[in-house]
Amino acid sequence: MDKTNLRLLPQINYPEDLRKLSVEELPEVCRELREDIIQEVSVNPGHFASSLGAIEITVALHYVFDTPSDKLVWDVGHQAYGHKILTGRRELFSTNRKLHGLRPFPTPLESQYDTFTCGHASNSISAALGMAVAAKKSGENDKKIVAIIGDGAMSGGLAFEGLNNVSSTPNDLLIILNDNDMSIDHAVGGMEKYLLTLDTNATYNKLRFKASQWLHQRGYLSENRKKGILRLNNAIKSAISRQQNIFEGMNIRYFGPFDGHDVTEIVRILRQLKDMKGPKLLHLHTTKGKGYKPAEQSQTEWHAPGRFNAETGERIVKDCSEEPPRYQDVFGDTLVELALQNPKIVGVTPAMPTGCSMNKLMKAMPDRAFDVGIAEGHAVTFSGGMAKEGLQPFCNIYSSFAQRAYDNIIHDLAILNLPVVLCLDRAGLVGEDGPTHHGVFDLAALRPIPNLTIAAPMDEKELRRLMYTAQLPDKGMFVIRYPRGRGVNKDWKCPLEEIKVGTGRKLKDGDQVAILTVGPIGNDAQKAIEALPQQDKVAHYDMRFIKPLDGDLLDEIGKKFKKVITIEDGVRNGGFGSAVLEWFNDHGYAPSVQRMGLPDEFVAHGSVDELRRIVGLDAPHIKQNIEEMLASDQV
Repeated sequence: MDKTNLRLLPQINYPEDLRKLSVEELPEVCRELREDIIQEVSVNPGHFASSLGAIEITVALHYVFDTPSDKLVWDVGHQAYGHKILTGRRELFSTNRKLHGLRPFPTPLESQYDTFTCGHASNSISAALGMAVAAKKSGENDKKIVAIIGDGAMSGGLAFEGLNNVSSTPNDLLIILNDNDMSIDHAVGGMEKYLLTLDTNATYNKLRFKASQWLHQRGYLSENRKKGILRLNNAIKSAISRQQNIFEGMNIRYFGPFDGHDVTEIVRILRQLKDMKGPKLLHLHTTKGKGYKPAEQSQTEWHAPGRFNAETGERIVKDCSEEPPRYQDVFGDTLVELALQNPKIVGVTPAMPTGCSMNKLMKAMPDRAFDVGIAEGHAVTFSGGMAKEGLQPFCNIYSSFAQRAYDNIIHDLAILNLPVVLCLDRAGLVGEDGPTHHGVFDLAALRPIPNLTIAAPMDEKELRRLMYTAQLPDKGMFVIRYPRGRGVNKDWKCPLEEIKVGTGRKLKDGDQVAILTVGPIGNDAQKAIEALPQQDKVAHYDMRFIKPLDGDLLDEIGKKFKKVITIEDGVRNGGFGSAVLEWFNDHGYAPSVQRMGLPDEFVAHGSVDELRRIVGLDAPHIKQNIEEMLASDQV
């Protein structure tokens, strides 16, 4: 990689080095930082376009504020590659998202410059307000707290809960709205449209700021008077401009929108706002992928493009025509197929139409597919409302993001047993995105909820059949979980046939050890069994359903086997293996059961193969466990 054209960036190890430069040198820093990210991510894939769009904001913030004493709270870590490079991690950036390398998103576990966890969207305002209140309580009145929210995160309900509290809690918080009209796909909803048209006169803001300073210095502007004047002022401005400012309506001073790629102008504005009392919001318009033409032109594809040629912009895409399809594509194609047969079917996704392949239904039947923005709880309850009135929603959410809708699943779906098919994409270990994105808690979390059917297909054909089954009459609330990545069958387009709810299948007979699997990890178990010299001693059952369990199969297993191994791509505590143990206990069976699953800890980032090897869930470890259990049975 040629970095000979980097003149200033090699001199910047930490933000204190950046602050030694003149303001006039900052555009060059931005150019070099952008070039460094392009070169690094082209060979070490990661989240790309969002960080390019936030370069000027990042440089200006570290230039004006005394980080890490002042706190920058990032929202959606996709924006933060520039932040990582400027805060002591430039030399390590080539290890980003790799096993034992830099973590995929900012976290205090890695750097004092990373102030909070930010793998999921919309939490920055709430966290930053908490820090601002803590600073005041501790007497650290000079400490500045800044929340940087963007990439569609302002559409999340938590962001508005935070704003509501910001408006009523004494604080000096600064909120930076990085408005690029995107999340992963194009941002949607009324708030996004509102932000695109919002405008405020810069001269007016400057005059108002000076007037408020003058009144405050002379004792005319108490807190109560200030709120009254703000309300009157906002009402007059709304009447004149024929436009209401939602932020100022909440007593949060609004500034903008400004050009988010003019670093010197951003520095000037931040210096004005830095010591201003009270909550304030700076609205900056940016372009996702800024500075790299291919990313600017195809922002969705370049959100996380994989490897590419940095000079030509050509993405290095592996030829997968001879490989099995991705589970998400089987979902998308099957959903269109089902929707053609069943006019009640509709699709719902919270800002992930491309990632979950809901875009296939959107293209085929745009009036029957809904992208609700980064709003998982709303996606679930919205689906429930449609189901209550006779529609058949397929609500597709990544497993880790569905954690944000737990109450909605219970309160708004399960209690009424509404016919919503909740499709949990990216279930299990997802790889390089790490602990904020591993979908490993869904089985343990959902299993205790009444009225839920929970299933996990072993392959693409089973996914199709389960999707068909789920939309049949009187199936109620139905959860289907499946992983990121490719399946195992090239000829996956099987007939759509019903699978009786709560039934598993015996894949292989044996007489000493029973292997019980759920989901695609059953394929790894098959490989392990095939590698055994004593295959005839091992039976393999694909249980398919976690809830309800197949009582007939478990009864057969309980009567025949003294040794059982359960295997799941989820947390061991409270998951599938625990359900099997409970069933055996409740029905008077006491085989020796070994539960294979994820340990009681957050699993780091790395490739799925690397992580499965580390936690002992790959085929060699499964084979080893079976051999050990066979040996113990012979003693």
